[in-house]
Amino acid sequence: MINIAILGFGVVGGGVADLITNNKKEVEELGGDSINIKYILDLRDFPDSPFADRVIHDYSVIANDPEIDTVIEVMGGSHPAYEFTVEALRKGKNVISSNKEVVANFGDEFMRIAEEAGVCYRFEAAVGGGIPVLSPIISCVRQNKITEVRGILNGTTNYILTKMFTFGDSFDNALADAQARGYAERNPDADILGIDACRKIAILGALVSGRLVPTDKIHTEGITKVRHEDVIAAEKLGMKIKLLGRCVVTPDGLYIMVAPFMLTSDSALSCVSGVYNAVEVVGEPIKSVMFYGPGAGAGPTASAVVGDLMEIMRSGRNCAIPVMVKDEGSALSFDGFKCRTYIAMKGGCMGCVADAFGEAKAISADGEIAFLTEEMSEAEINAAVSKLESKGIEILSRIRLL
Repeated sequence: MINIAILGFGVVGGGVADLITNNKKEVEELGGDSINIKYILDLRDFPDSPFADRVIHDYSVIANDPEIDTVIEVMGGSHPAYEFTVEALRKGKNVISSNKEVVANFGDEFMRIAEEAGVCYRFEAAVGGGIPVLSPIISCVRQNKITEVRGILNGTTNYILTKMFTFGDSFDNALADAQARGYAERNPDADILGIDACRKIAILGALVSGRLVPTDKIHTEGITKVRHEDVIAAEKLGMKIKLLGRCVVTPDGLYIMVAPFMLTSDSALSCVSGVYNAVEVVGEPIKSVMFYGPGAGAGPTASAVVGDLMEIMRSGRNCAIPVMVKDEGSALSFDGFKCRTYIAMKGGCMGCVADAFGEAKAISADGEIAFLTEEMSEAEINAAVSKLESKGIEILSRIRLL
């Protein structure tokens, strides 16, 4: 029998306990042993829960119990998740986490401590919810020469953009609908400002490159500036707008970013709608592979957590993820990133555009001027935009193309 402790008994923690209990036969057959949920740590009591007798409030009970083999951390936030994780690893306990914030901030340290202690630190559920991404990248894909990992990493923003495209909703109305359905929090900033996706692309970038870029070094934009007019422009071009996390691997370092992008209809990611997530890995000789599925929720996230537990049970302590190293110097200046860009402006004329940008493709638009640039670096785009603004021209939108 393997004894486990669950830290946090919210949506995900409850989902983990339910899955282990309700799917007892399948879990034990796959893991090769029985599982006992010995402790559940939470600040609250749950008198009506079937797990009420296992709820405790003192983490030291878990840390000092030699019978606990694996700690499942589903608390969220950096603290005290960081302190609890370090103590568990140093006391020879495996740790599984769904907490993208603590993984993005301290994953390199946790993996180093786990390696020194001869235990496993795994975090499949921290990226993509129930989508199996991290293990397949490590075991089936990473031997390729990876040139990019990118994806739709936040279901809330994808739902909002889907509503804007499918039903013509404004951003504000689509956000209100997402909140009413429980897809967005009352304070949705982590989603709509790109913070959640930033943490996830930091983790994915580290998995394919071995270098964990601090989130404050990642260029991050949300979707709050995407307008209904931009949606119409994208439709005229046969494109869709998606919030993407991208880590482009070059010989000199990583271009790593979160921002809205216009995607052509032949892009696999353009078809991902609603609250679903997808991760695409590009490399040689594999070309492109995509992982797709529900990105959040109790069931999908619990599935990924228990999948990590099964891997530990089957493989013992030989299922560690390759160590990543925190390396802010590996992030290249975003000024050097090159792509085509959609720009909408108020005032001026296409002659002004040609003077600032050189060759550009005009897009039909009501009451404003919109166009696509040729491939240019961010620094070149910034300089051209400044030139227009110096003439009193207002830039209404700026969205990159994939």
